[in-house]
Amino acid sequence: MTSNQAAHEDRPQERRTPLDAVHDALGATMTDFAGWRMPLRYGSETAEHRAVREAAGLFDLTHMGEIAVTGPEAARALDHALVGFISKIGVDRARYTMICDAEGGILDDLIVYRTGETEYLVVANASNAPLVAAELLARAAGFDAIVTDRSEEYALLAVQGPNAVAILAPLAGLDLAQVKYYAADRAVVAGVDVLVARTGYTGEDGFELFCAPGDAQRLWTSLAEAGTAHGMIPAGLSCRDTLRLEAGMPLYGHELTTAVTPYEANLGRVVRLDKPEDFVGRDALAAREKEGPRATLVGLRSPGRRVPRAGYAVLDPATNEPIGEITSGAPSPTLGAPIAMAYVPPGHAEPGTRLAVDIRGTAEPVDVVALPFYKRG
Repeated sequence: MTSNQAAHEDRPQERRTPLDAVHDALGATMTDFAGWRMPLRYGSETAEHRAVREAAGLFDLTHMGEIAVTGPEAARALDHALVGFISKIGVDRARYTMICDAEGGILDDLIVYRTGETEYLVVANASNAPLVAAELLARAAGFDAIVTDRSEEYALLAVQGPNAVAILAPLAGLDLAQVKYYAADRAVVAGVDVLVARTGYTGEDGFELFCAPGDAQRLWTSLAEAGTAHGMIPAGLSCRDTLRLEAGMPLYGHELTTAVTPYEANLGRVVRLDKPEDFVGRDALAAREKEGPRATLVGLRSPGRRVPRAGYAVLDPATNEPIGEITSGAPSPTLGAPIAMAYVPPGHAEPGTRLAVDIRGTAEPVDVVALPFYKRG
């Protein structure tokens, strides 16, 4: 065996979703994302972005992780493991929350669905799913609860955009008007058993559909056919990133890391210090709430054409000294201007503040603006 062969065999095998052949047939540009082979774009990422804003986009999100927590004390276990008040979630409802370390640093942001009286489904980011599953298992010790990583049992599709209801309603065996935002229900869609959730990561109305992997291609085909008349097109990870940036939604590994707490990320509202159950990170988070954030996540908009990218230094224009760093940045197809998010000292975080970004040695002016950059009407 040659050294090159050995290196190839040692490399982790890239995971493929049940829709991999569909993406290839559509001519998608594929990329590695957290060990998954995922569609980056099918054609123009700007066209895909605009389709989601104006009509609808169809996404494959099977790379996300799903962890079930069940049993008589499942709610108590999750109250202990996560920063949110999970036991207050009603059946068939969902909540955005986070799992933090003992110092209050963010390990991942999550959506928790309560799918039964003693049944919860925790949806984690692809890159963090194994860590979240392991942490939940460890933190559930001592509670009458069972933690099961069920990621292999689910494919996940999403229909996002203003035409989502019109596309999905004729295929669904339930009244979508009754599915509230951040709610979920069991349904049959195009003959496929699914969990339909009115959630998303684009700033638009829409639905995420959890189904068995073996049903994913049939469901995708039915959705794609139903969406044609409503302007829906397949959409990849590239436009998903610009959509969530416009909507001011944080991305783990960019805005969210173990180096920051929810308070720095302007998400202190998800931390429930008032719940009776003690939880991991509570003391550190209580202290941070009292002291105030060390830095603040802000939106930045450039009056020029040069784009602030992740990793670029944010400067105090009075001194040209670095005061922060861009976490995400891109041209905004909706606003027609470069936008970014960054952490800066609280004293520089007021909307209207003029800052600068070091773009390849040039201090380019940017203005602090309120988040989100875009909010649907």
